[in-house]
Amino acid sequence: MTRERTGTSFLDLEAYIFDLDGVLTQTARLHAAAWKGMFDEFLRGRTAGTGGEAAPFDEGDDYQAYVDGKPRAEGVTGFLASRGIELPPGDPADAPGRETVAGLGQRKNELFHRLLQEQGVEVYPPAVKMVRELRQLGKKVALVTSSRNGPLIMAAAGLDGLFDAVIDGNAAAERGLKGKPSPDIFLEASRLLSVSPEVAAIVEDAVAGVEAGVAGGFGCVLGVDRGGNRVRLEQAGADVVVSDLSRVGRGLPDATGAVPCLLQEAGGRKLMVFLDYDGTLTPIVSRPELALLSPTVRETLARLAALTPVAVVSGRDVADVRALVGLDGLIYAGNHGLDIQGPRGVGMQSEEGTAALPLLAEVEEALWAKLEGVGGVLVERKRFSIAVHYRLVDDAHLPFVEQVVDSVLSVHRGLRDVPGKKVHDLRPDIAWDKGRAMAWLLRAQGASRHTVFPLYLGDDLTDEDAFRFVRGWGAGILVRDGDDRLTLATMTLAGTQEVEQFLVQLAAQLAEPAENAREAPEDRP
Repeated sequence: MTRERTGTSFLDLEAYIFDLDGVLTQTARLHAAAWKGMFDEFLRGRTAGTGGEAAPFDEGDDYQAYVDGKPRAEGVTGFLASRGIELPPGDPADAPGRETVAGLGQRKNELFHRLLQEQGVEVYPPAVKMVRELRQLGKKVALVTSSRNGPLIMAAAGLDGLFDAVIDGNAAAERGLKGKPSPDIFLEASRLLSVSPEVAAIVEDAVAGVEAGVAGGFGCVLGVDRGGNRVRLEQAGADVVVSDLSRVGRGLPDATGAVPCLLQEAGGRKLMVFLDYDGTLTPIVSRPELALLSPTVRETLARLAALTPVAVVSGRDVADVRALVGLDGLIYAGNHGLDIQGPRGVGMQSEEGTAALPLLAEVEEALWAKLEGVGGVLVERKRFSIAVHYRLVDDAHLPFVEQVVDSVLSVHRGLRDVPGKKVHDLRPDIAWDKGRAMAWLLRAQGASRHTVFPLYLGDDLTDEDAFRFVRGWGAGILVRDGDDRLTLATMTLAGTQEVEQFLVQLAAQLAEPAENAREAPEDRP
């Protein structure tokens, strides 16, 4: 089966629907073992006393062909039909092992529960990491499984509360949804997420699941090959087949040496440069006050600001970041853009942020009272936010810090915890972030998509809001510091030294047209 590829990037989609067994959890092997135990037991009973011997259930080929990803009754019926055996459907109350479809299904479930109790549930860490990262990027995530044991498996694997919507075999039966390869269960998940299938991705390891995703018209069907199933998944219509989800969406172009390409992409549009501070212009340090800008970077920023608008967008207070950079002529957006100052009257201070000042004072006091005895913790009060730094906290005390932050926020409502690099950033729970700050600044500059090409450089999770905003308009560059997280950026740099080199190249390239114009004769023949 083939289908037309849209060319849509995996991270350009709005929602992601994950299968459970074989994608997130390593329970597929337990299911396969339980199916084999039940079918082999049944087949031996059928041939007992006849002198014959039935071929046993194959945990590879038979599992993938007849039962993987399908409701239990369909799995029983499908495999038995391959052996020329037909049984009555029976009743859900049939005893395990009774020679009905329901009875054999009960026996399989009994064996599965025994294996689950004996061996427990292991997850695929890259897959669970992907789910968490997608949620951090503001994406909607659902879980779909044909198994009626879904809630039990999720609880055992520690996956409860991780998804915006869950459809398991029980919910599918209650709602009369057909099993895979019908797309019903996936379409119901997209409905619960309030998105159309065209902007959602399916992540599946079963052929039937891939076929269901294709039949439902989903924007991307990602096949996960857990061992020897790549060809079948491709034939079923998977857009991409991978064996390791840790590689999906992480291979971005290197921005080193890419300045000419970016300027070519900008065309005749004016460039506007937005920069995070910590981790972008300066390396991450143990304490905020130690993040000092190098003279070389300061000089480069001054040259760049003389050629094109430059804004520093930081989680720091605006006065703090302005003092650290020490340059007039730049725009400074502090507290993730709740407080903005710039030349020629550019400025804004959030009214909603100002209204939250009494609450911030109460939370600061409560945090200090509870965390005062924890070595290494730093509660940094900013005008419109509070940063709880734990980079220097002993690992043994980290759960306590997490618990304190959660408990204080549960009592003092009106703030939200935005995780960053070794910091809990507590901000007023209002619709504002670095992306919205970019939008405000561009409007203040009278910019449009036809006149300005915005370029954003940042390293933290809080910069993803800016990468989301700029995506499809300008360019977002993630400054990686050894991490390989999913990102909405379109290019990467390896660290602050590469940022410095990039900005030097950018200033030099932007200066060339101006220098050529000055050197050109006033009158041309």
